This record gives sequence, C-alpha cells and structure tokens, in this order.
Amino acid sequence: MNEIRHSKAGEAELIADETERAAAEARNGLKQYDYGLQVIQSAIDTGEFRLRPSLVLALQREALMGISAYAGNYRPANVEIVGSEHDPVGAHRVPELVEGMCDYVNENWKDASAIHLSAYVMWRLNWIHPFADGNGRTSRILSYIVLCTKIGSALPGVPTIPEQIVENRKPYFDALDEADTAWKTGVIDVSEMETLLSGMLATQLKNAYDSAGGVA
Repeated sequence: MNEIRHSKAGEAELIADETERAAAEARNGLKQYDYGLQVIQSAIDTGEFRLRPSLVLALQREALMGISAYAGNYRPANVEIVGSEHDPVGAHRVPELVEGMCDYVNENWKDASAIHLSAYVMWRLNWIHPFADGNGRTSRILSYIVLCTKIGSALPGVPTIPEQIVENRKPYFDALDEADTAWKTGVIDVSEMETLLSGMLATQLKNAYDSAGGVA
C-alpha cells in the first residue's frame, strides 16, 4: 500500500475542484522536473554549484504555481503533517533553518558523498517542512539535483529516483522517521535514507543499461 502524508495548514487554495487540481499538479510536476534538469545542466556547464534558499523557493514555486497562493513563499504559520508523528518547527524558524541546511551542503560539498548529501537534503527539508504545501515534491527534486550535480551528470534511466519514491512511499517515510528519531538526540543519521537512495540509483542506472541493450 502506498502511504500518503500531506501538510495541513490554513492555506488559500486557488483550485477547489479536485480533478482540476490533480491535473495542475501533474503539469507543474513536469515543469518542476524540467527546471531541476536546467539547474543540473547549468551547474555542470559552469562547474559551480552552491545550494541557496532561492533555489529551494524557486523549485516549490514551480510545483505550486497557479495552485497555491503561497507558491514560492515559506509558510506563514505553523503546520501539521497528517499521517506523521513529526511536529514541524514554528514558521518563524523556517528561514534560518533552510539557510542552515544550505550551509551544511555547501560546507560538506567537497568531502561528503553524493548519496549522503542528497539523503541529508531529502530528510532535512522534510523535517523543516518550510512550505504550506509541496514539501515532499520539492525535497525529492532538490535531493535529485544535489545528487546529479555532485556526481557531475544528469543521470540516465527511468524511473528516476523521485519517480520510484512516488511509486512506493513507505520506505521513504520509514527512512524519514528513522532520521527524525536520530535527530531527537542531536545526531544527524540519514543512513537508512542513504541505503534507500543507493538502491534506487542502482535501479535507475540498471534500467538505462538494459535499455541500451546491455547484458547482465
């Protein structure tokens, strides 16, 4: 069973009809992914990448444009996650924590592995939960951008890691919960997320190999 978790906040939704909203989310999902690929390619072409809050905001804007009045903005109030025991931080702490997340990635860019940095971003953005909506979508594409940019390649193969997570969310939620539990003691431990992403990366690349006519 594919679990679902979603944010619950006092938000001014721009589309009331569920069918229309689903269609808009699908369109925006493609736009967000394309934007992510542009970021990856630009970083590879220039040889420069620094994670900044502006990128986080831009990615969420792509996902929620025309759907939410808060597209491209941090949530203005507290939020709860339906289906999760995690209680996100107060809205007043969001900007500094997103900045801290970016600092961690930038400061560890040279020495940390691509898998660790992408796993950290996946967890940390979900833990902060900076938006009224679109946190999961934004964390998945941001994690993928970090992974590909650190590796130095827009990775071939489908389904991509973000697509694999959407197909079966439970291992992803379990990995988030494990990291949350570790953080309660002040420890950054995203090892379960690293294991999950490593397996998904292997699946994506193997599918690319198979599609190219490779022989196992």
